[in-house]
Amino acid sequence: MTMSSLQGHVALVTGAGGGIGSAIALALAARGAQLAVNYRRSRAGAERLCARIEAAGGTAAPFAADVTDPAQTASMVCAVEQRFGRIDVLVNNAGDLVERRKLVELDAALFRQILDVNVISAFLCTQAVAKRMAPRGRGAIVMMSSLAAHNGGGPGAFAYAAAKAAVIAMTKGLAKELAPSGVRVNCVSPGLIGGTDFHARFTPADAFAAAEKTVPLSRAGTPEEVASVVAFLASSEAAYLTGETIEINGGLFMR
Repeated sequence: MTMSSLQGHVALVTGAGGGIGSAIALALAARGAQLAVNYRRSRAGAERLCARIEAAGGTAAPFAADVTDPAQTASMVCAVEQRFGRIDVLVNNAGDLVERRKLVELDAALFRQILDVNVISAFLCTQAVAKRMAPRGRGAIVMMSSLAAHNGGGPGAFAYAAAKAAVIAMTKGLAKELAPSGVRVNCVSPGLIGGTDFHARFTPADAFAAAEKTVPLSRAGTPEEVASVVAFLASSEAAYLTGETIEINGGLFMR
């Protein structure tokens, strides 16, 4: 892949204020894309990211929206199109475990919140963007799942695992539906990835170190390694690829 493989494209990355989302935005910008950086709370992080992209000669702008809210999502997509003219690439990166809870401790409200942030957000953004992509006859959408979708997640994370499994199924269904319009839908499924707020919040250091020892490549992955796969899926290099989920886990889960 050349570093200009997304030259002239406009990409919207949700939940891009930090971690993997920021790495994805940087990778797409390095390949020539103009970036719409979505955030909900991390305004400072989104603004720092945009400044970094522009300092490197790219173009980026922050867009605040809670992508679990239909009205805010629709408004954000309209704002991005007003700023950049269109959206060629959508990366549904927004997601969260929210809170670890065992079955007997989990109430319906928290379960719905976990589904909202991981599944409904992807649905709303895809719906808003795809209906604009389809008439143009092209576009790339990348979903974000997790190793938890395959192994059920760690302690107290079964609801998150269920949500991420739903994302994989949604990827396949949407790929079939949107393929006649020239819009590709794929998914990435990261395993143990270091350098993120996710594990800082939810995984004790000793548990993370123990998990690293189970990875065949003997280390955790990096946000940049996830981002490079997303950039590939967004580019014309993946023009004949749709409905697929690419596992990024150092061999921890092989299909």
